Amino acid sequence: MDSIAFKVVDFGIQLAVILFAISFHEAAHAWSALQFGDTTARDAGRISLNPIRHLDPFGSVLLPLFMYIVSAGRMIFGAAKPTPVDLRNTRNPRLANLVVSAAGPLSNFILAFLAIGALLIIKRTAPSAIVDLAYALQKIQFAKGALAPIVYVLFHFAMVNVVLGVFNLIPIPPLDGSGVVISLFGGSVARAYVALSRYGFLILLGLLYLGVLGWILRPIVGLVQALIFGGL
Repeated sequence: MDSIAFKVVDFGIQLAVILFAISFHEAAHAWSALQFGDTTARDAGRISLNPIRHLDPFGSVLLPLFMYIVSAGRMIFGAAKPTPVDLRNTRNPRLANLVVSAAGPLSNFILAFLAIGALLIIKRTAPSAIVDLAYALQKIQFAKGALAPIVYVLFHFAMVNVVLGVFNLIPIPPLDGSGVVISLFGGSVARAYVALSRYGFLILLGLLYLGVLGWILRPIVGLVQALIFGGL
């Protein structure tokens, strides 16, 4: 497979993975809100794994493409439309906010756990498939055989969901971590976060520019890679 064809296939795989991951994430928010009595997200059709229901033209398509290009295929990232939740409709707004906020990242960690578990089983039973994966990740070639694409998808499934889960737990609005902090501490902390929310996106851009987000995510990514490739 030539370089251009490899990159097209590689981007397609990673985009499919990110779309499923963010759809699962948003559906988890919507389902959790429903458990507390808020039907807003359900009525908007957001309890669904159909990416079209969660699609944001910039965050779900253009952003992943941009990230793939500037990182030379090493990283892809994306976002979906925020899931609408009206805490006034819930039986216990503070608890509801905690659970709904945490549900998205937790759903990504569950998916990552399943993917990592599958890869560790493959590593034990067919270690050559993990070696082939290492070559594929270096953009050298896809290995032949039915197992190679499965392992490649599982790897990106694990990495994307770990990164999404950790990133969304950062306690800066509008990320889910801010909802968790507000629910746990309430009072003056909640008021401070409301004031901070208008600057949240700028703060995230600043942290990205300064490399702080990379500092947070890099050890987690390294740990997952060590689990998958260690001992070969």
